[in-house]
Amino acid sequence: MKHGDSRDLKLKNLKSENLKPENLKSKNLKSKVSKQSGLQSFVPTTALPFIHTGDKIVMFDAVCKLCTGWTRFLIQHDKKGIFKLCSVQSPQGQAILTALNMPTDHFDTMLLIEASSDSETRRVYERSDAVLRIMQQLPPPLRLLSAGRVIPRAWRDWAYDQVASRRYQFFGKHAQCIIPTAAIRSRFIDRVDSDQVAF
Repeated sequence: MKHGDSRDLKLKNLKSENLKPENLKSKNLKSKVSKQSGLQSFVPTTALPFIHTGDKIVMFDAVCKLCTGWTRFLIQHDKKGIFKLCSVQSPQGQAILTALNMPTDHFDTMLLIEASSDSETRRVYERSDAVLRIMQQLPPPLRLLSAGRVIPRAWRDWAYDQVASRRYQFFGKHAQCIIPTAAIRSRFIDRVDSDQVAF
């Protein structure tokens, strides 16, 4: 084997090694925290699968009764169809979480992923910032709830975490992932399994 060929093989093996999930988890995939509309978000340094230019994706826990109730609320009040939904348990949701270097077996926060319409930038909101960012874009009077951003983030996130960590205990858990009916199917980006329960 020629020296050049040996070097190319080593580089190929190195790239393959770096793409292994266990190695991805050890890397910092988040860039410097930035702010928009008074809310905190981060910009991933890696490409996110299934996210297209102009998308605004809300990722939620599809076995959580509180979370599925939230998605029904969002569909009802988001008359313009600004937001699309993706369950974290779906293949698409799992792939996105992996790209974000987030756990795929337990879910501590709802996520809002906004893909800029004029660039390749993807901005990710977590916890209370995700809720408030969504409220900013809903019609009045719900938009007024986004005024909660004046509350210090640490306090907001503490309250969010108290509810999120006890959501199954307080609100219950579906035996199976909830999937959308045909009437609202276009609002979701994830696949449907026939053995799951419909909204």
